[in-house]
Amino acid sequence: MIALLLVLLLILVLFGAGFAVNVLWWAAIVLLIVWVVGFFARSGSGGRWYRW
Repeated sequence: MIALLLVLLLILVLFGAGFAVNVLWWAAIVLLIVWVVGFFARSGSGGRWYRW
């Protein structure tokens, strides 16, 4: 019984980690697209579009 609970807990943890990694990948892709669009949108004016 304890082994079954441990296996179910392991499956739940791995599923949660996989879901979190998937969400982080999508967030990274969206931020990369925003950065590239901002970089090319402001490159014509000669100024930086960020302050750091």
